[in-house]
Amino acid sequence: MNIQIRERPQSAASTGIKTAIADGDIHPARATRDELYPFLAKRWHSHLESFGAHAHQGMMEGPPYPKAQPNAARRDAYPPEGGPQGSSLSFMQKQHLDPNNVVLGVLNPLATGQGLRNHDLAAAICAAVNDWQIEKWTSKDARLKGSVVVANEDGVSAAAEIRKRAGDPNFVQVLLLSRNAEPLGQRRYWPIYEAAQEAGLPVGVHAFGYGGNPITASGWPSYYIEEMVGHSQCQQTVLASLVLEGVFARFPKLKMVMVEAGFGWAPSLAWRLDKVFSKLHAEVPHLERKPSEYIRDHIWWTTQPMEDPESRDHLFQVIEWIGWDKLLFATDYPHWDYDEPSRVLPPGVSDANRQAFYLDNAKKLYGIA
Repeated sequence: MNIQIRERPQSAASTGIKTAIADGDIHPARATRDELYPFLAKRWHSHLESFGAHAHQGMMEGPPYPKAQPNAARRDAYPPEGGPQGSSLSFMQKQHLDPNNVVLGVLNPLATGQGLRNHDLAAAICAAVNDWQIEKWTSKDARLKGSVVVANEDGVSAAAEIRKRAGDPNFVQVLLLSRNAEPLGQRRYWPIYEAAQEAGLPVGVHAFGYGGNPITASGWPSYYIEEMVGHSQCQQTVLASLVLEGVFARFPKLKMVMVEAGFGWAPSLAWRLDKVFSKLHAEVPHLERKPSEYIRDHIWWTTQPMEDPESRDHLFQVIEWIGWDKLLFATDYPHWDYDEPSRVLPPGVSDANRQAFYLDNAKKLYGIA
């Protein structure tokens, strides 16, 4: 897939970034509860009104932890015409895309059918969200590209949705979440990876999700701050599962992006996996290489939330291990922990690495000229 984009001239309201940028994590929202109805069969309209949509969690609705902001979003991101933050294309253009010189923005919808107990409803909502991304966003602004949302707990229908969207220039990746009924390396999810590899689409694994289990390995924590820090713990579990279950050995052309969980933990996880692998290789003979080698070859990372150690040298050491070619800049717009493009990198980064970080890595990964 080779998609053409045109770089926009630097805006007068720009943050000071000299180059155009790609944003690997933008969250579009629906302006109204029934905004998906035109894309759903009528049977689901009455179903939603009568029975609702219930995820694999103890709460009837809403996230398991209250957030200080509705939608975990910035106070200044409410559109002037009304609606939730992230629900207005014109305001997104004015507040984010234009002033930050974004020439490529990857949409990662979060309020989808992923994680619903009713798999038929999940598949219907995910397909509707994909149609909605085209109708409301990507067809209206060529800078924006969608993620194929799939019913994650139903590998067969998820694979069918990926194949349906294969070759559609409106989409540049498949979207999964990190918390599922089982770790993502399990075989129930393999049809998703097979279809993604066949379509040449990377798979983005975004923090959050509804698997019915606590965020920690030992129960429910007390505070929202623990959930925020816990994103990286979930992603570590996901990545270890993908590697050790042999997903990358079975699907050697598969590319994956770890989204919104940081990346500073990657080297230490890889070191630990390699150390234990050296003693327990016999348990996983389907792996022909060290875990760290699979991670380095198959994994890309979005930078939000950007790591911020006291010493910038520590940050550079982590990035050197990962590779400057594997980092994708992301803002997480319009969420409250948004990363400002002009402030995310410390001084001392070469022009070549800066160019790769802000734009070229994303263009190469997503096949955009």
